Amino acid sequence: MVTLSELFTDFPLPILEGRPSGIGISRIVCDSRLVEAGSLFVAIPGGRNDGHLYITDAIKRGAAAVVGEKPLSQEVSVPYVQVRNSRQSVAHLAAAYYGHPARKLIMIGITGTDGKTTTCNLLYQILLAAGIKAGMISTVNAVIGAETLDTGFHVTTPDALEVQQYLAKMVEAGLTHVVLETTSHGLAQYRVDACEFDIGVITNITHEHLDYHGTYENYRDAKARLFTGLAGTHAKSLGNIRLGVLNRDDDSYDYLKPITSVRQVCYGMTSGADIRAKEVHPSPSGIEFETVCLEGTFKVKSSLAGQFNVSNCLAAFAAARVGLEIAPEIIVQGIASLESVPGRMERIDLGQNFTTLVDFAHTPNALKSALTSARQMTAGRLIAVFGSAGLRDRQKRRMMAEIAGALAEAVILTAEDPRTESLDDILEDMARGARASGGVEQKTFWRVPDRGEAIRLAVRMASAGDLVIVCGKGHEQSMCFGEIEYPWDDRRAMRSALAELMKLPPISMPALPTQGKGSGA
Repeated sequence: MVTLSELFTDFPLPILEGRPSGIGISRIVCDSRLVEAGSLFVAIPGGRNDGHLYITDAIKRGAAAVVGEKPLSQEVSVPYVQVRNSRQSVAHLAAAYYGHPARKLIMIGITGTDGKTTTCNLLYQILLAAGIKAGMISTVNAVIGAETLDTGFHVTTPDALEVQQYLAKMVEAGLTHVVLETTSHGLAQYRVDACEFDIGVITNITHEHLDYHGTYENYRDAKARLFTGLAGTHAKSLGNIRLGVLNRDDDSYDYLKPITSVRQVCYGMTSGADIRAKEVHPSPSGIEFETVCLEGTFKVKSSLAGQFNVSNCLAAFAAARVGLEIAPEIIVQGIASLESVPGRMERIDLGQNFTTLVDFAHTPNALKSALTSARQMTAGRLIAVFGSAGLRDRQKRRMMAEIAGALAEAVILTAEDPRTESLDDILEDMARGARASGGVEQKTFWRVPDRGEAIRLAVRMASAGDLVIVCGKGHEQSMCFGEIEYPWDDRRAMRSALAELMKLPPISMPALPTQGKGSGA
């Protein structure tokens, strides 16, 4: 058992009041309902609840000590340590509790608006091809050796306690390298503080999450924390890489370059990139291109659909070659070994005479990239199904509908996690965007509140050689209406609609609260 004073031995943040004692700590929790005898309860102020209001309850449940950022209004019966920022402190306390596992690993963080999960998977496969014992934590899952753990329905980066627990398991399993997908929320909320990153990779920074961050500049600054923190990584027995991998083609490059004080490498399509691509040939079965680096030119073949995945491959190539010194031939082998990523341009094929894809694209830039790639994959009509989440950035609703209207022959607007907002209002916002790009309702775009019915309509509209793409949910396994998460899987819904169309054995369609609200056509 670790003591409270041991948790604070290497604590890098200011302690405002209180002195950590030698009392034993059995676990760390941020939810008073999870407190057991011997727990350290960390009180965190939040948007809905303030953990400081539950300190008394936590002590009654057996908390051995409490950490918070507010002065106490009355004395308590257990040690109370006041810090400047409770949320940030959790990451460092959790790291200490698990023995600072990141200091025993080569840590590779990947952030960006789009392409994070795919780049994580690409780099993970490259590491495996190189014979490196690697783990991965992504939006989809955590992979620890032979064990795969689901990271949740709507989870981005897991919370700090979970991250450190995963890392500790990886150390215990004998792994040496970890690829960690780091979202803007995860960075802004300090979930990956104390991860001691050795390599930081950016995919891009575009319009997204302004509902949370307020401005593009705040969003960009949250991403930048991955790169500004590289210089502070502790010395490690496995070596000190400290490398920033930047996208030469993205607007973020000019911002990140001067503030990334460690060694850098850039990738892209432009001649100024250190690692670049040329002779790109996309096809329905994947992409082929040549990668140019210091060692020469190497042919790369990937099963991933979509020309935008060239950038993701280059990002992984740059991190592996320059940061980890993996031979280009091994990198090419690793990229080729990744057959698909769940919910990323994932093909659903039940023998129909048109193509169907499911993709996670839920930002304006990602949707544009997905539809542009889909357009290159078919000579027929492009039919797009997507929605826009409630309680999130409202600007992107119109933007995404305008993009789809310009790139697809048929656009079906539907539900995508409306949460407590009116779905009708969300669809109206999107319809305005569709009309702004010249769309005509019931001729080029449709509103279908129920996502299952929207997918059914899309496959009924499709003819031989067409392409139907459903965007926004990808791998996710639930959809939020009100405050309830309902089981949902776009891939299963697509299989259900196709089976129904082709009179195959039925596959049940997940049911949502919108079921029965009409087909929109």
